[in-house]
Amino acid sequence: MSREARDDLVFKALADSRRREILDLLKDSARTTGELCEHFARTLDRCTVMQHIGVLEKAGLVISRREGRQRWNHLNVMPIKELHDRWISPYAASAVQLLARMKRDLEG
Repeated sequence: MSREARDDLVFKALADSRRREILDLLKDSARTTGELCEHFARTLDRCTVMQHIGVLEKAGLVISRREGRQRWNHLNVMPIKELHDRWISPYAASAVQLLARMKRDLEG
């Protein structure tokens, strides 16, 4: 799969607020699929939560592992880091340089 195709999958996965919420829940520790479904019980059915987890897995943002009857979901931050390195970091560096120049000009 090309880098562009992988980036597209990650951007698509991050585009939905519920999927971002799942990632936030996994940030501190792995959770079972049942725990994730329980978190969304008032707003989403189990099938919908599973579909969202599937999108996150396809994008490489979630790694699932079976332990007996439970399925543990772990956050994989590498796709986000790769996006940061490719898309955010270069622009942020330019912005910081611009702010440093502005500060120097204002003080000088």
